[in-house]
Amino acid sequence: MGAPKAPNKRAVTLIALHLLLLVYSLSGIFSKNAAHEPFMSLPFILLYGGMLVILFIYAIGWQQILKRLSLSAAFANKAVTVVWGMVWGFFIFGEAISALNLLGAALVIGGVVLYAQADAEEQRPGDPVDGDAWIAPGDAPRKEA
Repeated sequence: MGAPKAPNKRAVTLIALHLLLLVYSLSGIFSKNAAHEPFMSLPFILLYGGMLVILFIYAIGWQQILKRLSLSAAFANKAVTVVWGMVWGFFIFGEAISALNLLGAALVIGGVVLYAQADAEEQRPGDPVDGDAWIAPGDAPRKEA
């Protein structure tokens, strides 16, 4: 048996991004439930606080993702939160999913996949991973004076 293959850094980053987007989509559940509670009641404060905690986690995670992935790639994947919203709406709030909803979700996922494929094709072996420093051949890093 050969040595185990090192995980693809880009794939790991994309998986982390999608897990982060799943967490982000949970903020909608908390805010929707908070909206049904009397203002400043204990359930309202707890639900609203839960939403703020989720958004705080998301903000920190988003910055970490942007260190490793280009902004355009990260934002292209962010469209998946629409699909998560539809899933949560169905399972938690009993909302109906129409054929047009499914078509829209398929278009969103298809667009993300097409963008990811096009972005991967642009990268050549030896290119820095998104977020790594680009130094042109012959350019030496500059020292601060």
